[in-house]
Amino acid sequence: MKKKKLLLIATAVVAVCGGIILAADHIDSPAVTNQPSDITDLYVFRGENPDNLVFVANTQGLLSPASTANAKFDENTMIEINIDNNGDHVEDLVIQCIAKNGMMRVYGPFKPSVTGTTSYLGINNFTAQVEITPYGQPAIIAEQKGVKVFAGPRDDPFFFDLVRFRQIIAGTATSFNNPGNDTFAGTNVLGLVVELPKTMLGGNGTIDVWAETKKKTNTQ
Repeated sequence: MKKKKLLLIATAVVAVCGGIILAADHIDSPAVTNQPSDITDLYVFRGENPDNLVFVANTQGLLSPASTANAKFDENTMIEINIDNNGDHVEDLVIQCIAKNGMMRVYGPFKPSVTGTTSYLGINNFTAQVEITPYGQPAIIAEQKGVKVFAGPRDDPFFFDLVRFRQIIAGTATSFNNPGNDTFAGTNVLGLVVELPKTMLGGNGTIDVWAETKKKTNTQ
């Protein structure tokens, strides 16, 4: 059986026990900034149906409207959502998402054969796929096996006053303005959204979640 081996490029981490949780990292090292592997945010929250959990992983931040039209998910870069449902800080389940021919394909959640910085694409654990929404078009959402998926450009939901933050760090200001100025206003991200029933996640109601991007290295 052919296995697609992938190695870790970037990561973002959250812990979830209720409410809305996010991790943000918009400005990375030059190696990943503005690359398909650059994770800007990870959000995890209850769905409109309270029995569901929603995972949102955004990548390729600071896209201008002009550059958004040409931004694409890299078919050699997998977005992997890792779920620890027993508190040992090791992934018990993964949700793997990778683009192929204009579609975003979702695998899992399933128990991975290996953990850590190396992953194998769970080709036998395919769950759902959705057409990637073109820039400026209404959201395309697909549902299969109880799992809803969206992938495509979206306005960056993260709000942060970076200028004021730097002034505070430099000692020239003591607090944020009210209201603040959104440094990321008018910029976009490539968003990936997966909503699924909590029953698919196991555990005792509290989970740790982190998202990673992993690059395909070879096929064996």
